[in-house]
Amino acid sequence: MSSNIQIPKICQHCNEGFIAKTTVTKFCSLHCARKAYKANKRHSKIIAAQENEYQKSSGIDLNIIQAKEYLSIKETCILLGISRMSLHRYIKKKLIKPSNLGGRIIIQRKIIDNLLK
Repeated sequence: MSSNIQIPKICQHCNEGFIAKTTVTKFCSLHCARKAYKANKRHSKIIAAQENEYQKSSGIDLNIIQAKEYLSIKETCILLGISRMSLHRYIKKKLIKPSNLGGRIIIQRKIIDNLLK
């Protein structure tokens, strides 16, 4: 079944006019269709990479940290909003008393709460 209709349309990729023989045609040629498809895929990859990077940068969820009784150095830094070096200075000045658990340094949540009061 062939179509005898001719619909003037504008290509979504190159914005040039063309005559379409179907109502769903979006591009003037196979070349423009391929270029638009690749541009769409590239755009999707960029958005996915940005979302992935955002999730990595946020790291540990603050609600999970607030629920814990013992915190690691990294979690304590996130909770207090300070750098690791600042936290180590607080430990050296004995403002925060850490506990050693094996080779790990952990800090009680009560100590941090008392520091903030």
